[in-house]
Amino acid sequence: MFTPSVLALDPILDSPVDGASKGLPPGLSPIPFRSLGDQGWNALSGDLPFPQALLKRSVLERNARWMRDILAETGVALAPHGKTTMSPQLFDLQLANGSWGITVATAQQFEVCRRFGVKRILIANQLVDAASMRSVLAALAADPALEAFCLVDSVAGVRRLAEAARATPPARPLGLLVELGMAGGRTGCRTAADALEVAKAAAGAAGVALRGVEGYEGLVVTKDAAADEIAVTGFLDRLAALAAEIDGAGLFAANLPADTPVLLSAGGSAYYDIVARRLAEVRLSRPVQVVVRSGCYLTHDSGQYTRLFEHVIRRIPADWRRHGDLAPALEVWSMVQSRPEPGLALLTMGKRDVSYDIELPIPALWRPAGAAAPQPVPAGAVLTAMNDQHAYLKLPDGFDPQVGDLVCCGISHPCTTFDKWQVMMVVEDDYRVSGAIRTFF
Repeated sequence: MFTPSVLALDPILDSPVDGASKGLPPGLSPIPFRSLGDQGWNALSGDLPFPQALLKRSVLERNARWMRDILAETGVALAPHGKTTMSPQLFDLQLANGSWGITVATAQQFEVCRRFGVKRILIANQLVDAASMRSVLAALAADPALEAFCLVDSVAGVRRLAEAARATPPARPLGLLVELGMAGGRTGCRTAADALEVAKAAAGAAGVALRGVEGYEGLVVTKDAAADEIAVTGFLDRLAALAAEIDGAGLFAANLPADTPVLLSAGGSAYYDIVARRLAEVRLSRPVQVVVRSGCYLTHDSGQYTRLFEHVIRRIPADWRRHGDLAPALEVWSMVQSRPEPGLALLTMGKRDVSYDIELPIPALWRPAGAAAPQPVPAGAVLTAMNDQHAYLKLPDGFDPQVGDLVCCGISHPCTTFDKWQVMMVVEDDYRVSGAIRTFF
């Protein structure tokens, strides 16, 4: 489906699927996952049940190339956040397009990456429970080629990891990134002095290695784009200053070869361009590798990230715009199932099928029964509510979809649509099914 492939995906592709999986034709007898693209199905022609969450292959590949080419302008590396899709097939696409590694948030997500052959995994979170620490360290003990990193923001956290490493010695030390936070925010050291104490503890612990500094600038974001850019830059300045202070104290050199780079990591899906340009300016006494962690760029969306991307395009240098734009790759199609009153249509999708954590889905396309191709939904058509399996589509004057017509919605914030589908169809631009992805939530 996507080429070239760099991960060991045969366990997914050889596994059987049947009509008991959401989105597949009820009554389908077991077939290998890799055969889903060989059935001659078209997603909009009655071959599949609705609702359907569809990924457009051409857009996924274009988005992957876009991020690769934009970051190549700065020399910054990408470790896309795997929790967005939790699909090894999409990790494979990202790695094939030059990603440095994959970011995760939990030991379970780490295990999914490891199982399918990802060799560099950044856990952008703290490891504190015994089972999670033991599983990550055991993976490092079993595979000397595996690199893993996690965050620390306390001396106590470093000690817990060091104790776990004594019980399960890794073949390669677990890399630690000192996490810088902000007052009232999430995890992360509140002051540089606190962070320096954590760095000292990490530099002196066995089984682990102080590898760099990390932060998440997204916690300063509000609805004021200009103020947010100032706040994000200020936070990155703090991160750069902390890295320089730790470097000046000689702590990065305590247990690393001289050519091992210091990692500086930040950059979610909204301000990665600012992170890339600001942290690429940092100079230390040893090599520096900047790693951004955007995950949502691959599918993009039709709401929150579309609006944020307008600011990205405004901020990047004019000559970078030759790489084009991101576009939404994820569509959720459903069918009109009821017209119970004027001005209202009920669709066959709901909270079980599509994101609604940021805002309701955005009606985009409509295909009347028997029509050759989709057409834009008229202005004024909006979703007003969703139940578990129903969506309420408010109809503007003159828009009169009938029972059996298809409606396509874009989504805002892709993460919580992926976790509702174990199997998600991949389609060509004409909606011919050319494959599918498997998710692991």
